[in-house]
Amino acid sequence: MDSHITEIVNVTREAAWLPWAVQYFFLIGLSYGSFMLTLPYFVFGRKAYERLGRIALLASLVCGMTAPVALLADLHGPGRFYHFYIYFQPQSWMSWGSFFIPLYLGCLMLYAWLALRVDFSTRGQGQDRLAWAYRLLGRGGAASRKAIVTAAAFTLLAAFVVGLYTGMEVMVVRARPLWFTPFLPAQFAATAFVGAVGLALLFNRFLPGREQALEVSLNRALALSLALVLALGGGWLFVSLSGVSASHSMAFTQVAGMPQWQFTAVWAVLSSIVPMALAIWRPATSGLVNGLIALHSAWMMRWTIFIGGQTIPKTGAGLYDYHLPMGNDGLMGIIGTAGLWIALLLLMLEFLPWAGRMLRNRPAMATH
Repeated sequence: MDSHITEIVNVTREAAWLPWAVQYFFLIGLSYGSFMLTLPYFVFGRKAYERLGRIALLASLVCGMTAPVALLADLHGPGRFYHFYIYFQPQSWMSWGSFFIPLYLGCLMLYAWLALRVDFSTRGQGQDRLAWAYRLLGRGGAASRKAIVTAAAFTLLAAFVVGLYTGMEVMVVRARPLWFTPFLPAQFAATAFVGAVGLALLFNRFLPGREQALEVSLNRALALSLALVLALGGGWLFVSLSGVSASHSMAFTQVAGMPQWQFTAVWAVLSSIVPMALAIWRPATSGLVNGLIALHSAWMMRWTIFIGGQTIPKTGAGLYDYHLPMGNDGLMGIIGTAGLWIALLLLMLEFLPWAGRMLRNRPAMATH
């Protein structure tokens, strides 16, 4: 009887999704999560949440304007972005995303302008060199509540489709069982809200006029959102271990025996339990620590899914090695995105009417 030797050659592949993608998914999540935090004040008129509404709107704008830059950089040729519009592919979530993102940003900026028009008008009464611009932006004075609510409704719808698209364009990759799960879009949305609450905690701490009562409220919201994150993680684990879904079981099998992924699982649980405990135990003084942990948790969840997920071979055993490059496709890209975010934040703090020293003692929002 003849003996045959079958040799299987496994090809090591470069990561297709670079750290730029992590930055985009992180920032767009912070943007639509922060937008949700603006609703209690600007839409429902809850005066106690005025500061939250204003700092959340600041966070939503600065994150929303930075996110598309990171996405363009991840295209491996940013000048090709117009291909999405010339060669539209209706079966592609990424193709739909090229329309959803501008829709969301357009609605968000319209909503922000209407919400802040009274502030533009007030600042336009001053004598500084930009008073004419503020008078132009504030022409007509306070926007009607109907206009603000309508703009908020359209922005909410746009935020929903952006959140859906960012989850679905990863979930549809059937070749990667870790990604191919309906828990992924839900977990993206839940951790986006966690990050948004964390950013609001930090803004409340570092911008003038810190409110301790707001810190308590945000910590309560953080505890609830982290409970949802843990519930979704527990649901994924139950489905994986129960054998109900073959793809979930395969995903669990691929990572369960790897020390790197075991460490990641422990980290994920601790990064949820620790801030939850602090939020319940010391809600008035844990804002700084919890804000940092919440932002870290939201970012690392995306890093683990995108970069860590690509280290799992589609065929073969073990993990691919990934070393963060020092150049534009790695560390410098992350630093550059952070630098752009900081630059936009400083510009908004300087020139928008509800920022900087004017963050205190704002005029009341119109109720007509």
